[in-house]
Amino acid sequence: MIHAASIIAAAASSDDENGFHAPSIWEFFPDIVLFEGTPFAINRIHLIQILVTVVLVLILWLGTRKMKLIPGRGQSIVEMGFDFVRVNIAHDLLGRKDGNRFLPILTTLFFMILFMNLTGVIPGLNIAGTSIIAMPLLLAVVAYVTFIYAGLKKSPKGFIKNSLFPSGVPWPIYFLVTPLEFISTFIIRPVTLTLRLLMNMMVGHLMLVLFFSATWFFFFHAGGFFPILGVGTLAAGFAYTIFELLVAFLQAYVFTILTAVYIQLAVADEH
Repeated sequence: MIHAASIIAAAASSDDENGFHAPSIWEFFPDIVLFEGTPFAINRIHLIQILVTVVLVLILWLGTRKMKLIPGRGQSIVEMGFDFVRVNIAHDLLGRKDGNRFLPILTTLFFMILFMNLTGVIPGLNIAGTSIIAMPLLLAVVAYVTFIYAGLKKSPKGFIKNSLFPSGVPWPIYFLVTPLEFISTFIIRPVTLTLRLLMNMMVGHLMLVLFFSATWFFFFHAGGFFPILGVGTLAAGFAYTIFELLVAFLQAYVFTILTAVYIQLAVADEH
């Protein structure tokens, strides 16, 4: 309810001449709040990203600083999160040895994305830290570099060769297969990781703003029977907020599990 009220209040403050103003791409280019005119200019979304990073580090530090054999409530919650990534992603896809080896990076990716995504439905923040391309791109680069490192570490001489020249293919076909493998393996993967996360969080924010802005307009400006429609858009806004919570988790899970899949392909025996 507080989240809905904060978005509706924002819609009211930007509602010129009692007209309805749909959300636009400029939602993701807010005004600079610090260091304007410098390469270090910071806007509201950047502040959210910094806040999430600090909060995440603080939570993990507080939850693990005094580890006990019989864990307390905070330690139990943190351990449950760690166990989810370790059991359902790392060990399930990479096995125990490689899973433990890459567990720190997979855990970092999962919790960073999850917390950044959740700011899209937190009152007062109302936009995901992953809704501008810098953060999804950075995380995709981390996943990509980890994938390359894993392959080169496993097979320094054979990784690139086996990736571009799969065995069992007649040599004339390599003229077709090799460019496709290069594009698919070394270009499409980081691009799709970036865009999948970015677009889901952008669309989620725009839909929430649309629902609650329409609610404000129908209730207070449209008149006639339109408030009835406002009840519908308000209900849809609440329903979509719950859906966004699910999307926030799923996007973190999908990004992390795809990273693990790429690592698994890199360390496979044929490489």
